[in-house]
Amino acid sequence: MNALAGGGSFVSLPALISVGVPSVSANATSTLALFPGGMASSWVYRDGVRSVCGVKVMPIAIVTVMGGVAGSILLLLTPSRIFDGILPWLLLVATLMLAAGPRLSAHLQTRARPSILAFATVQFFLGLYGGYFGGAVGLMMLAAWSALGGGDIKSLNPTRMVMVTAANAVAVVVFVLAGAIVWQECIPMTIGAVIGGWIGAHIGRRLPSPVVRMLTLAVAFLTTAVFFSRAYL
Repeated sequence: MNALAGGGSFVSLPALISVGVPSVSANATSTLALFPGGMASSWVYRDGVRSVCGVKVMPIAIVTVMGGVAGSILLLLTPSRIFDGILPWLLLVATLMLAAGPRLSAHLQTRARPSILAFATVQFFLGLYGGYFGGAVGLMMLAAWSALGGGDIKSLNPTRMVMVTAANAVAVVVFVLAGAIVWQECIPMTIGAVIGGWIGAHIGRRLPSPVVRMLTLAVAFLTTAVFFSRAYL
């Protein structure tokens, strides 16, 4: 699901919470479980990585990593009971981005290129969101980059995969060092994510985009509704 359209956490996160993992630990464990799959997908897309808005790949990666570190630390400082209340809203934001991302990007991609400082600021907060929660962060990057004049979505997708992986990589290190990972659930989920990420990246080159988006949106809306009902009903 991550390799096809993003939003794999819509499946992994509720699965972990449903077996009794606290929400903060579930989010950290989900990030680690999905990380190898993201690496596998990034490897498939590696030849298409390029600069964005005139900014080379390495500076983008550095800013993304900085944001990822900040976001992961912020997550660990958030009490589970508070995160339980925030989580439905994070899922809603991610779901709306999944739904509106392509249209928003198409509408905004004709805008003039931003300054390097403006681009770096946007990218830092994207990395921070990725380290803190990460749901649909890849689509947020595509929408933001297109809005900032980075080009068409298809050409940006390989770079998006690599930057999401970079943000997740540093978040994983922070989570492991902090002891926030529930390994019993993480290991089998990781194995599945590696296989799914590799297969999904190849399928994504052939499967019609509308089909992928419809399936992903269905899962996203259902998951968001469930978490809102758990938190407020």
